[in-house]
Amino acid sequence: MATLGPVQLLTIEFGPDAAFEGRVLEELGALESKGQIRVLDVLFLQKEIDGDTLGLDYGSEGMGETVEALLGLTPRIPDATGGAPEYGPGTKAFGFTPNDLRALADELLPGTAAAFVLLEHLWAKPLREAIREAGGLPVAEGFLTPQSLAPVAAELLATTQTVDDLTAAEQASGRLTARTW
Repeated sequence: MATLGPVQLLTIEFGPDAAFEGRVLEELGALESKGQIRVLDVLFLQKEIDGDTLGLDYGSEGMGETVEALLGLTPRIPDATGGAPEYGPGTKAFGFTPNDLRALADELLPGTAAAFVLLEHLWAKPLREAIREAGGLPVAEGFLTPQSLAPVAAELLATTQTVDDLTAAEQASGRLTARTW
């Protein structure tokens, strides 16, 4: 039976002057090709100056439908012409509850856009399984903001530099071994 690793909904807001040159999609592709993540779905939304929210074409059949469902979005106007679907008022997104997931699209400012990327953390599947097998239950998770890390930033940078230096020395000597905690 197939299992999913931890799934994250990454929401990225873009201002009116954003450069959509494919850099974010390239990086997602690179992470996916390395087996670190699996992109499950992508939805691009744009808030028009008049307040209407439009789905932006990503170019793949069915792409965005899963995120639409998570966000509680349903196309207001059927897309019979191949154009971008429009969404009704009251659309939002991101969070931990269904209500939280419906909260973000409305918060987009007119003229801005957002990308919603549903991705699976493949690297974390074995870790999650080990936690479960040990009887553990994750109770919280999240990315820490730079403000949250500020009090310990110097120590973290020093630690990562030390680990990088040790790893480089071990690789150079041919003695790279798995770390044990």
